[in-house]
Amino acid sequence: MTSPSQKVIFWSLVMISVITLSLPTIIVIGASVTSGNIIAFPPEGFSLKWYEKIAMARDLRLALWRSLIVSTVCVAVSLPIGTLAGIALTRYRLRFINLINIYLLLPFTVPLIGSGIGMMLVFGEWGILGNVWPVGVACAVINLPFIIWSVSSSAAVLDRDLELAAENCGAGRIETFWYVTLPAVMPGVITGGLLMFVLAMTEFLVSLLLTDARTVTLPVQIYNNIRSIITPDLAAISVVFVLIALLAVWLLDKIVGLEIFLKSK
Repeated sequence: MTSPSQKVIFWSLVMISVITLSLPTIIVIGASVTSGNIIAFPPEGFSLKWYEKIAMARDLRLALWRSLIVSTVCVAVSLPIGTLAGIALTRYRLRFINLINIYLLLPFTVPLIGSGIGMMLVFGEWGILGNVWPVGVACAVINLPFIIWSVSSSAAVLDRDLELAAENCGAGRIETFWYVTLPAVMPGVITGGLLMFVLAMTEFLVSLLLTDARTVTLPVQIYNNIRSIITPDLAAISVVFVLIALLAVWLLDKIVGLEIFLKSK
């Protein structure tokens, strides 16, 4: 049984962790609403002029639109591949399963600069370098293990008897997959899809290598602005990224439910 002193220590560590993780975000939010012309915390007064500035900046709007296209392409490519691969790795006895799992770790062991240069050479050879949509394909390739693991976690708790019952009732393999298997793993599919969207939205290094001055994404545009001068409008853009992440978590809670998601993990 936990003693009162242990509970105090536990919750103290929890609060310290929460404050430590939240402090950078709080500082960025404060710096984004300053009325001054430089990033400062505490802010010099309160003003939303920097949000107005980024809303009126045409280059930032176009960069945001390109990032949304990249994220959409990434999800469109990774969702069917990751879903089928995640189910296959969990539900079927595949040969060389350990080798496949090791292979899925390659995106995390190979530096992004190496993956980015390799894709730059390949896309350049194919004549598609400089377009926006190949960046989404590249993000899907690099981050594909995330959605595979997400779907696999949901498929692992799927009762095989449900599929057998559907087959005994006359359902074919496609009907069983569509009406039984897919709804059962949908929490993992939605979770992986949202995660892939956010990762593609914030991807910088690969986007830097695969885009040019006409097709820069939002992270690359921010980097170009930082190289000249750091102003509070960059903090406002950072808050936009935070809001996108919070929106993804909110959608996850509304559609899937955080409790169901955590249990599936």
